[in-house]
Amino acid sequence: MGVTLDDDARQYLAAFEDVTGVDGRDCLVTEDGDSLLIVVESDGMSEAIGPGGRTVQRFEDRVDARVRLVEAADDPEAFVANVFAPAAVYNVTISENDDTVAYVEVAEDDRGVAIGANGRTIDAARTLAERHFGIDDIQLI
Repeated sequence: MGVTLDDDARQYLAAFEDVTGVDGRDCLVTEDGDSLLIVVESDGMSEAIGPGGRTVQRFEDRVDARVRLVEAADDPEAFVANVFAPAAVYNVTISENDDTVAYVEVAEDDRGVAIGANGRTIDAARTLAERHFGIDDIQLI
């Protein structure tokens, strides 16, 4: 499943790759443009973060935006769980009936983290799950 990026997202990914030396798979830009969510290959996550977070901090300084990294995965369950990190995800079940829905079991104490401020985390999870795996919805259980 291919991901189509707008010009802003492509420019941010190019800058990310320039600063970190790591390929990014996808980039979501918030509506207000003050934060980015970048999907990174799993073998490049530690390099993208850098020692003490210095590499990703350099990138944040360059683009003047907060950056959240998500580790890519080959299977939809692992990918959905990664999008919700650092929330404790116990289980992800994909149901394929009329729509494809991912049911995500999170720790009760981490529900707020999984939803995010103004629903940003779960909205981003829904967008990324649809773009990468054709998942129509995500429900927290």
